[in-house]
Amino acid sequence: MFFVRLVIDFHFFSDGADRMPLIIFKYLLRQTIQVMLAVSSVVVLILMSGRFVNYLSQAASGTLRADFLLAIMAYRMPEFLVMILPLGLLLGIILGYGRMYVDQEMSVLNACGISQNQLLTMTMIPGLLVMVVLAVLSFFVVPVGIQKVERILATQDSLTEFDTLVPGRFQLLGNGERATYTESLSNDKQTMNNVFIAQRSSEQGLSGGITLVLADHARMTKREEGVRYLMLHDGVRYDMTPGSLETRVIDYATYGLLMPESQVKEDISEEKALPTSVLLSSHKPGHIAELQWRLSLPLSIPIVILLGIPMARVNPRQGRYAKLLPTMLIYLFYIMLLITFRGAIGDGQLPPWPGMWWVNAAFLVLAVSLYCYEPVKLSLARRRAAGA
Repeated sequence: MFFVRLVIDFHFFSDGADRMPLIIFKYLLRQTIQVMLAVSSVVVLILMSGRFVNYLSQAASGTLRADFLLAIMAYRMPEFLVMILPLGLLLGIILGYGRMYVDQEMSVLNACGISQNQLLTMTMIPGLLVMVVLAVLSFFVVPVGIQKVERILATQDSLTEFDTLVPGRFQLLGNGERATYTESLSNDKQTMNNVFIAQRSSEQGLSGGITLVLADHARMTKREEGVRYLMLHDGVRYDMTPGSLETRVIDYATYGLLMPESQVKEDISEEKALPTSVLLSSHKPGHIAELQWRLSLPLSIPIVILLGIPMARVNPRQGRYAKLLPTMLIYLFYIMLLITFRGAIGDGQLPPWPGMWWVNAAFLVLAVSLYCYEPVKLSLARRRAAGA
């Protein structure tokens, strides 16, 4: 009914003809943006859920503090968005315009004089908005988020093993060399009750042996020089060797266990976390590869639009999903090549120039070829018909 009213306004009312391009643009914008936001939201939810489960398992095992989870997920979300938004826009074009082809709405548009080039122009306007958002995320927001995540993980590395203990659960700590259990833990995570520690012993004469330490309670203390000790009170220590009946038993009132300390890393050297201004002034292959990657993400939007418009053209009998899978495979192959080239350039296997621009140029040629195929085919058919 929308297009019937639109055609009547266009043919019989001058004011309707003046408003027609704006009405069509709003309609196309709604068709594309709605599907893009829906698809992007679903994909982000899937990726973030998988990542959250991974972090949650680390928190459950005691290798990551639970209060770091939400901060890490929030800081990593822009990193996922820069990968998903181009795909969401592509699927929005495929599904939105594909439905219009199936419902013969595109045929009505063509009858009203809307050509493929005009359709491209109307699609490029929201595409430019997505391109700007991607540029801001890629150049500024993502590096800051990765820096925050790196600092959180560095803070995690600086914690002692007992800062991540979970009461009532046996946990493997120290790269699996120590199993620790505490029945309860104070709110400040400094005092433990009914402590059990089993670890491999490296003392002379007990190489390869096992040491069991039991304590009524234990508390974390810190000396003036910054060294931290776990002070165990009222307990027993057992030194045993597998395969031997020899066991050494020591009753103690106070026993100190040295806690390893590591400093928080202040200098983050990972290319993904470096500001774009640093990458622009650097000549290192890894920095050049990261800069080309950040530039390629927003520049992929015109390629995606040029690819999506011809791939959305379907026969009504085929259905709107006919070309969905081939289009997704083309896009995924494009992203995989960019990622592969980024790694190869960073490792010195490929020269920094032209670097990733080969991939962008190749897929731009592919997208332009697909875009021009149908108009060229129709033009040749008209010439043959005129010549006949």
